[in-house]
Amino acid sequence: MKVAVVGATGMVGEVMLKVLAERDFPISELLLVASERSIGKKLTYKDKEHTVIGLADAVAARPDIAIFSAGGGTSLEWAPKFAEVGTTVIDNSSAWRMDPTKKLVVPEINAHVLTSEDKIIANPNCSTIQMVMALDPLHKKYGMKRVIVSTYQSVSGTGVKAVEQMENEAAGVQGEMAYPYPIHRNALPHCDVFLENGYTKEEMKLAREPQKILDDRTFSVTATAVRIPTAGGHSESVNVEFYNDFDLSEVRKLLSETPGITVQDNPDTNTYPMPIYANGKDDVFVGRIRRDETQPNTLNMWVVSDNLRKGAATNAVQIAEYLVENNLV
Repeated sequence: MKVAVVGATGMVGEVMLKVLAERDFPISELLLVASERSIGKKLTYKDKEHTVIGLADAVAARPDIAIFSAGGGTSLEWAPKFAEVGTTVIDNSSAWRMDPTKKLVVPEINAHVLTSEDKIIANPNCSTIQMVMALDPLHKKYGMKRVIVSTYQSVSGTGVKAVEQMENEAAGVQGEMAYPYPIHRNALPHCDVFLENGYTKEEMKLAREPQKILDDRTFSVTATAVRIPTAGGHSESVNVEFYNDFDLSEVRKLLSETPGITVQDNPDTNTYPMPIYANGKDDVFVGRIRRDETQPNTLNMWVVSDNLRKGAATNAVQIAEYLVENNLV
């Protein structure tokens, strides 16, 4: 496989290379691609030094797969150019997610929808991925009616400038601001830009993407997305109303038997998911599983995942693995 990683010098790009190496993805030639200002930089992959190239050179090289993590604008402009030369693009931005002609994929849930004709494949939003991982087996069993989710999202989801802002503030250093307010010792109910309906783009991604991934418009999702001063890992408080009643022990069993999910749920030993322990791991962690006692057929749970891994890089690499294993590239 000739593989291009577009946005290789960014936070997700770095994790992408780490995940490709860890999972020993079959690469015969690796192209590390970034913006003009990064061309010529040296990066190491599996003890071999690579020189960063530009997008035009990468298209000319006609890679089999290009994994994009370079922002929506870059994806909209360049993904079609790669697709035109026969490259299969796996895009980590929001550019193609809600395009009705593009697949939105979490491999454990809906990789089966992919065909060799899919030349641009969308990777879902990081918060969406971990939520649908936990919801999918429960929806199949009990039928979701409505989901209320509140997120507690790491600054790494914004990028390196946000991490630097938090670290500067913790150290009492004046620096560049990624957010309109301090993030250290604070919580910002503001992820992405506000829309006319009063929700942010992040909140609307959480509302719309699950319906497309699960191929079901019969349930609804309402979200409040909050940025908190953690360096890595997103957490979510998820309240799910089902059409059918459930047994809590069966819920725990269903989740624990789902590939990619680890159940951590024992109040007696203070066992529950936390971003500090999800950091660097690929699983989605689920705990605080309990019945909502205010209305029938309703469940509360706490869902945590490393947003740069399963929420971005790992999910994209898993899509690439599925394509290779099924001879779709």
